[in-house]
Amino acid sequence: MKTDIILSGVGGQGILSIAAVIGEAALKEGLYMKQAEVHGMSQRGGDVQSGLRLSDRPVASDLIPKGQADLIISLEPMESLRYLPYLKQEGWVVTGSQPYLNIPDYPDMEEIKAELGRLPHSVALDAEQIATEAGSVRAANIVILGAATPFIGIEYAKIEEGIRSIFRRKGEDVVQLNLRALRAGLDAAGRITVNH
Repeated sequence: MKTDIILSGVGGQGILSIAAVIGEAALKEGLYMKQAEVHGMSQRGGDVQSGLRLSDRPVASDLIPKGQADLIISLEPMESLRYLPYLKQEGWVVTGSQPYLNIPDYPDMEEIKAELGRLPHSVALDAEQIATEAGSVRAANIVILGAATPFIGIEYAKIEEGIRSIFRRKGEDVVQLNLRALRAGLDAAGRITVNH
């Protein structure tokens, strides 16, 4: 088993929480993991990218070569497209569909949607809306994680355990909110991929 994941988004959207949950789940699954340094964190609203490499064998490097990522998990649609050169031909892109308008010349959303639509394997969902329905817009990152769960290569129950472990210190209400967001993302992705 080997899964190379690129996490992307905008500073403040919760990329580190996704990485932490996947990391906890990978440990519970008995996997090796390397995480590349997170870039862009110094500026809230700036682009953020990190690589996660999971394997049942030791991982030599934390860098994902171009054309080798199995999965791009993005909280922002333009940021998902930025890392397409790293994606395998049969790889998946799971992204939020709502733009984070952090630059004055943000590309046309119809062009971004068309580009995502041309990919053989992509899921784009309104994570903010789904998270709000689950209890808080702040769980949008976990909605995206839920949507990406089928492509990570880790049992869903282990991802749930990762959420319990990471959010436990914030209280049971926060744990339950994030578990609802995870399930809502998984369910929404299931509806989209059936029609894709």
